[in-house]
This record gives sequence, C-alpha cells and structure tokens, in this order.
Amino acid sequence: MKNPPPTIWCIGRNYLSHANEMGQADASERPTMFMKNPAAVISDGDPIIIPPVCDEHGPQVDYEGELAVILGNDIRDADPTAALASVSHYAAANDVTARWWQKQGAGGQWIRGKSFDTFCPIGPLADAASISDVQSLHITTRVNGVIMQDASTADMIFPIGELLSELSRGTTLLAGTVLLSGTPGGVGSKRTPPQWLGHGDVVEVEIEHVGSVRNTVQSG
Repeated sequence: MKNPPPTIWCIGRNYLSHANEMGQADASERPTMFMKNPAAVISDGDPIIIPPVCDEHGPQVDYEGELAVILGNDIRDADPTAALASVSHYAAANDVTARWWQKQGAGGQWIRGKSFDTFCPIGPLADAASISDVQSLHITTRVNGVIMQDASTADMIFPIGELLSELSRGTTLLAGTVLLSGTPGGVGSKRTPPQWLGHGDVVEVEIEHVGSVRNTVQSG
C-alpha cells in the first residue's frame, strides 16, 4: 500500500481451527475485535524487522496469514450486502505478532503485540470485482518454503460482509480502512516445539485469485 490506511481493524479467532489451537473449543457468538497501528504497514518485499523490545522475553514473534479487506468508501450502519459491496480491494496480509506483548505485556490488550513497526505486511491489491466469491478462497502460509497454514476462507466463522456490517454499527468506517479477517490454524506459537520467526526466515502468504505477500525477517 502506498500510504498507511486510516484504521486497521482486526478479527481474532475467526477460523475454528485457530480458535481451537488457542484453547477456545466452540465458535464465539460475537467476533473478537482489536486494532493494529497503521504505521506497522509494509509492502511485499519489505523486511519484517524484529525490534530489540521483542527480544526481552525470549523468542516470541509469530506469523498469521490473513485476507485483508479494503473499503472503497465510507460506511456506517451498513447491512452485510451493502457492506460487502463497499469493498474495493482484497490483498494477502500477515498479522505479525509478538506473543509475550500480546498476552502478558499490555494488560490483556492485544494491540501492543500487534503494532510494532513492520508487523503488518500487505501485498499488492486485487480489485474486488475480480473476486467472484470471497468466501471460497484458498489461503496458504509458508515459512522458508514449508506450508504452515493451509485453509479456505469458507472456514471463517464470521464472513466478510457480516464482519463489516457489525463493525459499522454506530461507527463510521472510513474509505481506505483495512480489515484483517482472521487467521487459520497452524500458527508458530502452537506448534511442538513452537516455531518462532527469526533472522533470515522468509514468510509468504498466498491467497487464491488475490495474490501474495513475501517478506524476509531481520533482527532490528
């Protein structure tokens, strides 16, 4: 993306496979929402830089492959159909996360662990009109060429139109707003042993018909 978006809204545990690996047995009745600092956005090919503050509590930086949704116009109190029609573009994204800062370092709020500089790679934008069914896209995350996440957007608990509609209730979502719609199961923190990102690793998120975002990890 050429310029930082006005806001980045994010959805947690929106694939049952990820909710389960994070200890949530059943689907939530309402989506889990949080935000990410717009200044964290980088583009395809830019390095993910792990800052020294993320080294203070041992390895902790994780990948989360996601479908990014970009609004083409302001919406407020939109129904799911109108909300989905407001989408101008989609992109592959990576909700890079420092797990200690997400879980222990910020009083129970996730934003800090999600918002370090370079922690939001977003790939080239695909015109929404070119995507016939956003809820039927194959999403894959690879680390150093190895598949770590492999799912379909059909597995989302809350589909895109419903998420945007819910977020817009009593709240204006500005044109250019980015929605990160959740990650499937297979994150590094829940592997045995955990697989944290480190210097030299290459992370690629690829989404069918949308595109990909590929970034190398560097120590700051």
